[in-house]
Amino acid sequence: MATLQPFPLFLLSISFFLITTTNGASPNPFTAKAALIRYWDRKTPNQRPHPSFFLSKLSPLSALDSTTYSSLLSSNPSSLTPHLLTFCSAAHLLCSPWTPSLTSKSPKNSHFANYNNVNFTNYGSHINGDQDSFKNYSQSQIIPVDVFKSYSRDSVFHDENFKTYSPNGTITTDNFTSYASSAVGGAGDFNSYGASTQVSQVNFANYETESNGHTQNFTSYSDANAQGFQTFTQYAKRTNAISTMFTSYSKDNSIGISTFKGYGEGANNPLDEFKKYGTDPGLSHQNFKSYGDHATAGTQSFSNYRGKFDDGDSTFKSYGKVGNNPTLEFSSYGKEKGEGNDHFTSYGEGATDPKVSFKTYKGTPTEFNSYSKTGVTFADYQNSTIQTDNLQSGKTVNIGVEPGKFFRESSLKEGTVMPMPDIRDKMPKRSFLPRDISGKLPFNAIELAKIFDAPSGTALGRAISDTISECERAPSAGETKRCATSAEDMIDFAVSVLGSDAVPRSTETARGSGSNILIGKVKGIDGGRITKSVSCHQSLFPYLVYYCHSVPKVRVYEAEILSVETKEKINHGVAICHLDTSDWSPGHGAFVALGSKPGVIEVCHWIFEGDLTWGKAD
Repeated sequence: MATLQPFPLFLLSISFFLITTTNGASPNPFTAKAALIRYWDRKTPNQRPHPSFFLSKLSPLSALDSTTYSSLLSSNPSSLTPHLLTFCSAAHLLCSPWTPSLTSKSPKNSHFANYNNVNFTNYGSHINGDQDSFKNYSQSQIIPVDVFKSYSRDSVFHDENFKTYSPNGTITTDNFTSYASSAVGGAGDFNSYGASTQVSQVNFANYETESNGHTQNFTSYSDANAQGFQTFTQYAKRTNAISTMFTSYSKDNSIGISTFKGYGEGANNPLDEFKKYGTDPGLSHQNFKSYGDHATAGTQSFSNYRGKFDDGDSTFKSYGKVGNNPTLEFSSYGKEKGEGNDHFTSYGEGATDPKVSFKTYKGTPTEFNSYSKTGVTFADYQNSTIQTDNLQSGKTVNIGVEPGKFFRESSLKEGTVMPMPDIRDKMPKRSFLPRDISGKLPFNAIELAKIFDAPSGTALGRAISDTISECERAPSAGETKRCATSAEDMIDFAVSVLGSDAVPRSTETARGSGSNILIGKVKGIDGGRITKSVSCHQSLFPYLVYYCHSVPKVRVYEAEILSVETKEKINHGVAICHLDTSDWSPGHGAFVALGSKPGVIEVCHWIFEGDLTWGKAD
């Protein structure tokens, strides 16, 4: 048998010069896109027009590229890695860029307005006086991999300001090693770190360690992320006579795992305040290992730990342990809902002459493994839960649920004014891979991470792992599911559930998001009868992967979406109404928003931009 030889690099690049489509013309019949359309027509011979939103997701690979990469993968999947940048560009995928080299700079009186794609080993160290500021660092990048090793270390009476670090990214991996360590005098302000990201893997190693009289404020750390994974190792450790403030940590993350290893540890005469730690609403796993341990005198306070509607678990291992004459205040710990577990291990344990107060502790279970037996006051210690079952049917509560995210079927009537949630597609733009290529890639997190140069410590590596884990999860009771790693896979699954008369539908655009809309003409799919559908949701992955599942007992509607002010059509929406909610969780956001419980009401929602539902053709 002949041995397959590596393809020359110039052949891998030829496709950039091949024109596969022109405006108004049919696609080249030999492209991956054209081949998929022929496959689609064979599987669903209903002669329906091909919707543009689905066509836009098909692979742009030319015939030559498809053959080249398919042959390369047949030889050895790992042989793709040396050609990764060329492959990702040609196939329109989401891949990690080359990591920029580290840069060492220490200019005086610098004011950066915007700075991207550069890693700093050392910035502003040993400065005497003056002021530095960063307004934006690595803003709105798709896959930033940022490293900032040292900022304002060993400075004297130096002020620094960092307004935003890595905001609005798609898949961010950030590391900030040291900020204002061993600084003397002056003041610092860090406004925002790693906020509003689709998936974030952020780490902060040291903030204000061993500083003396250097006042600090950290306003926001990793807030409002769809998936946030945060680690903060030390904040204000062994400081002397300084005031520190941490306003918000891991707030409003949908899914998060956070670890905070030390706050104010070993400080002398500190004035520390932590205002808010945790998400609301969401599903987080929070681990706070120590706050104010071994501190001397001073006052340390924690205003709020864990959101009221966070369904995850939390652990607080130590607060004010082995302190010397500390004043410790904890305003609120725990949550209102009876979901998840709370564990508080130690409060004021071993402290000398402590003055500690705890205003409210609400959790399941209610437990303190160890706390100071003297000088401790509890204003409220209870196992208190508020169950959503007690809410009256039809009552709108809207606590922690975006207005309009869920609604009743009666709202889908011409003339109804209702809020439209944010239905924008916030996923990065990618394309399907042809099945002949995706089928040769191992659907294994470790192997794929190597092929796509996305180690487990990066956000992209975590996204790959999380998507594969979800795909491998056993289906729920009565659920039929499949992860479609190609357009052919999705078509096959839809046809297997619905038959050969299946048609994909999605909301046309995101217009109207976040505002009130007016419902125009409404049409029930399949005559408005109870039917079943296949709903497909995007997963975060280098190439398009959709989580598809069969949804029984639904009604699907198409509706004109009009401007409330002008009455003009601004969008064409697709909504699905789930008629059987008996297996849903009592804590589901739909019941929080609409005020009922499983099996009592139907729940409707819009199909978001980028997602789709397959149903029968009319």
